[in-house]
Amino acid sequence: MQSRERGTTAGRWLLLLAGVSWTLPNSLLGLLAGLACMPWGARPQWRRGEWALAFRRMPHRGSGGALTLGNVILYSCDELDTPCFTYAHRAGHGNEPRISLADHERAHVFQYMVLGPLFLPLYALCGGISVYNRFERAADRYALQRAGWWPWPMA
Repeated sequence: MQSRERGTTAGRWLLLLAGVSWTLPNSLLGLLAGLACMPWGARPQWRRGEWALAFRRMPHRGSGGALTLGNVILYSCDELDTPCFTYAHRAGHGNEPRISLADHERAHVFQYMVLGPLFLPLYALCGGISVYNRFERAADRYALQRAGWWPWPMA
């Protein structure tokens, strides 16, 4: 039984490493953006639970928020574990409880690790930053239920 568990663990690590490698071009964009903003207060922090390097205190305009690029999360607040509203709640499509920004962005990291360089074009084709974007709805669902980060139904 122990060798089977080791095989499962090794298989998971291989999948994770493949996902990190596959989305590396996106992660490099995020890393460059984070490093470029360090003179204005952005600070890096490894987020083991999110499988991401996160830059907190990113300069922003408006209400703030977060942007994930591969395995890099850029966010304007001090803590990624900040409560926030879902896209549907903010758009008036329902009265949902607050979610963790970290959970929402973790879902995007997982999406990037599967789709790699295809993520950004698919995200744009699905409507960009919008309550109607299936990627955002899936990330909100994951943050609410800790399941279901994939943006398409699994038949």
